[in-house]
Amino acid sequence: MSQGSSQRLHRVVVIVDENSNPFELGCATEVFGLRRPEIGRELYDFRLCSPRPRTVMRDGFFTLTGVEGLAAAEEADTLIVPNRPDVEVPRRAAVLRAIRAAHARGARLVGFCSGAFTLAEAGVLDGRRATAHWQWSAAFRARFPSVRLETDVLFVDDGDILTAAGSAAALDLGLYIVRRDHGAEIANAVSRRLVFAAGRDGGQRQFVERPVPKTADESLEPVLAWIRERLDGPLTIAAMAAHASVSPATLHRRFQAQLGTTPLRWLTAERVAYACRFLELGEASVDTVARRSGLGTAANLRTLMRRETGLTPTRYRRRFLRKPRET
Repeated sequence: MSQGSSQRLHRVVVIVDENSNPFELGCATEVFGLRRPEIGRELYDFRLCSPRPRTVMRDGFFTLTGVEGLAAAEEADTLIVPNRPDVEVPRRAAVLRAIRAAHARGARLVGFCSGAFTLAEAGVLDGRRATAHWQWSAAFRARFPSVRLETDVLFVDDGDILTAAGSAAALDLGLYIVRRDHGAEIANAVSRRLVFAAGRDGGQRQFVERPVPKTADESLEPVLAWIRERLDGPLTIAAMAAHASVSPATLHRRFQAQLGTTPLRWLTAERVAYACRFLELGEASVDTVARRSGLGTAANLRTLMRRETGLTPTRYRRRFLRKPRET
């Protein structure tokens, strides 16, 4: 998603409605709304709006006042829709009209958790891919059979409509959007500010089984750190397993249990992210980037970058090249 015209920042607007969840509102504010002095520039113009002057949040925890009216949604480049636990209660007609109008003029729509219900009720998800919290999957399918619901992923990017599963996945999707808008280096800076890992893939499972470990050394963190220091060299599953002092089959089971993915897929994602950083810092040679990131050839780099980011290396560099700060 482009930043729009050079005259203003990309505007992210969150609609807050009665009984909205505070956590997802906090996620949106943390990712899109805070000043970023460590980056040296603002990333978004962030606004909150509500159909009423006073909005009672979930379970009456607090009342939100002093935000803009629903007209603010008319100027959103990205519109984050309301989500709440009472998924069977119809949304306000004015909110649904605002969502449909934003979609019609080409704004990006985002739903966190039960926000998928809001999008579906507005009629913008018919025939589209989406996800929602696993506990509501049966209810969602019963009400909106025309939506292609994916129940075992963290988030879904369906182009101009993005949806995230349960609460923590809102952070995953938010950081993914930052990366899509501003590149891997900026997304990593935001994740460091949040003290939150930026690398969870949208295709990972919502519910990752985490059995109580029998021994303290079953954590993957030591081997992940070891791998990250060697991304530019040859790495095999056997070598990773040997470093972790386990068999390849055991390593595979631990990746699935702790990260919800396979060792090879995780390694590939790390290498693509590493390649993105080289491109953002101005490395001109695609062959050099492929070699330094451990992806081998330029052809392999192009294939994997298209799969992971939707962009070729050249287009990625052109879009996200970090310009020196003016002194």
